[in-house]
Amino acid sequence: MASDVDKADEGENPQAKFLTGSLMRHITMMALTSSVGLMAIFLVDLVDMIFISWLGRDELAAAVGYAGAILFFTSSFGIGMSIAAGALVARALGEGDPRKARRRAATATLYGAVLGAVFAAIVFVYIRPLAALLGASGVTLDLAEHYLQIILPSLPILIIAMVGGAILRAHGDARRAMMATIAGGAVNAVLDPILIFGLNLDLTGAAMASVAARITIAIMSIWPIYAHHNGLDKPTRAEFRVDFPELMTIAIPAILTQFATPIGQAYVTRSMSSFGEDAVAGMAITGRLVPVAFGVIFALSGAIGPIIGQNYGAGKMDRVRQAFREGMIFTAVVTVVVATILFIFRAPIADLFNAQGIARELVYLFCGPLALMWFFNGAIFVTNAGFNNLGHPFRSTMINWGRQTVGTVPFVLIGAQLWGAPGVMIGWAFGGLVFAVIALILFQRMLNRESCTVATGFTRQRRQLALFNFRR
Repeated sequence: MASDVDKADEGENPQAKFLTGSLMRHITMMALTSSVGLMAIFLVDLVDMIFISWLGRDELAAAVGYAGAILFFTSSFGIGMSIAAGALVARALGEGDPRKARRRAATATLYGAVLGAVFAAIVFVYIRPLAALLGASGVTLDLAEHYLQIILPSLPILIIAMVGGAILRAHGDARRAMMATIAGGAVNAVLDPILIFGLNLDLTGAAMASVAARITIAIMSIWPIYAHHNGLDKPTRAEFRVDFPELMTIAIPAILTQFATPIGQAYVTRSMSSFGEDAVAGMAITGRLVPVAFGVIFALSGAIGPIIGQNYGAGKMDRVRQAFREGMIFTAVVTVVVATILFIFRAPIADLFNAQGIARELVYLFCGPLALMWFFNGAIFVTNAGFNNLGHPFRSTMINWGRQTVGTVPFVLIGAQLWGAPGVMIGWAFGGLVFAVIALILFQRMLNRESCTVATGFTRQRRQLALFNFRR
């Protein structure tokens, strides 16, 4: 009978589809299918902003900008849980243990929903002071508070949706994960004009449509797991206790990693607020443009993670190295193509949002040189996926917190002093460059050490198998 090691080498694990075949093809297919789903949601957020801009009230657009920073903070909790779920499920599949994969998927989903409900309740109590801390005041503060009071209670549903999508991607089923988010985007797109304009609900309608979209994505993410991947195994109480520390070992640093981004964004929003609501509205527009324009790069972190995780679980460090290298090449190509398109269409994009004055200047800045700087954010995304799936999640935490503190505050301060509102965005972008370089250096060092460790471990295992077969 062939050993487990031999089976892994021969690619005889049908549930671990990333152990064989072209890595660039795997990366491209996973990233593109994942990004289509992501961009369906982000595109609807962009349409929300277009509709709200058409209402002709700057305070509405500014309120969405302030609320978006807080929602980014809460959704980061779900992203962290989904990263942990995806990494553990992918690793179990790479090890050839589908039962463990199903059990880990179940525990991650349940823990995520419960902890998400607690977190949402805490944030709900402090909505108004949090929005005020970002710089919202007067009518804008009231609007942001009302918008968040409708959306925040649906955070547990969003986490179930995110974890479900991560489980599907861990199985290599990015297409069904994509279809779930497309379905949610379609629901949001249909409800938005009806609620915002048809029923004259303004921000209330936009928030209600977002909640409906989250419910749709959750249903469409969990159903394929049961229909096509043997469902979720019900864990025993003992297994719940066993899985909790393993899940939290990745989830806690991943959540902390994700928290860094909205905190950095909150500081940038606060800095921009000193230049007026027009500047905040301009930044809110670019904030909606970023995930739509660079949805493929946003998706790359979740797409390349299962590829690295499965190959690491099977001990194939040469493919881990190659996956990382080709992920960086993919990031560079996407960045150049997207930046070129944005530059060509910068005027129509600004017109679409009725952007004038400083808001228009910020849109032009983003659609020009700053778009190219997104390569460095992509590099951080790819290295974070590598750290999480190779069992070193606190390194991604360190990189993200460094980028959003040391790589944000001084750069934004200097930029604002030199160039005003545009300088805020310029400084934020250059901070990303610095920490992308640091992340790449740390990842290469870690990869070298892991390669030696895995090679030594597999050599010892092969010797033990050979000795066992000889004695037998």
